[in-house]
Amino acid sequence: MIHKKHLWEEIESVIKNINWENFKTKISREKTMNGRKLYSPVDLNKEFKVKFENLWWSENRTSYWVTDDYNLIMQTMHSSADEQKRIYEENKKTPILSYNQTDFEKDRIAIEVQFWKYSFIAYDLFVKHLAFYVWNTIDLGIEILPMKSMQSCMSSWPWYYESALYDLARQWRGVPAVPLILIWISE
Repeated sequence: MIHKKHLWEEIESVIKNINWENFKTKISREKTMNGRKLYSPVDLNKEFKVKFENLWWSENRTSYWVTDDYNLIMQTMHSSADEQKRIYEENKKTPILSYNQTDFEKDRIAIEVQFWKYSFIAYDLFVKHLAFYVWNTIDLGIEILPMKSMQSCMSSWPWYYESALYDLARQWRGVPAVPLILIWISE
């Protein structure tokens, strides 16, 4: 909002320029909501993708290798992927290809849009953003989440802002060790 105000304005414009009612395309078949129109997380994610990519935000994917030896992982953590694999094989360890990916990144800011699976929110907040921060590729992680009022109108029942905020608060001051902004979307 201060140092990169233009990027904050882009994020705000993406959110404000989504016609949310157009994405109530799922008809519920659940007993308690039968026939009710719900937000489609798949379609919402596609809309965010189009809007952010039009502003030159892009996915970031970083590949690396892991193995079952903690000391080797610590030794190679900041090495290139090729170097990690070579060292693991030299030490007779099985290299396993892995990666971290963020939905959108631009000018050292990473954004995750989470309207889908609730299990990924904690991973985003406490692992993914932190990994990119430790690798010195981002300075800030942003998580866009529905509020409970919107979550109850979604077909996938994703995690919601109030619960993510609680998860952050109960970690107290030391975790996560990456600057984060939670953005909520309400019904």
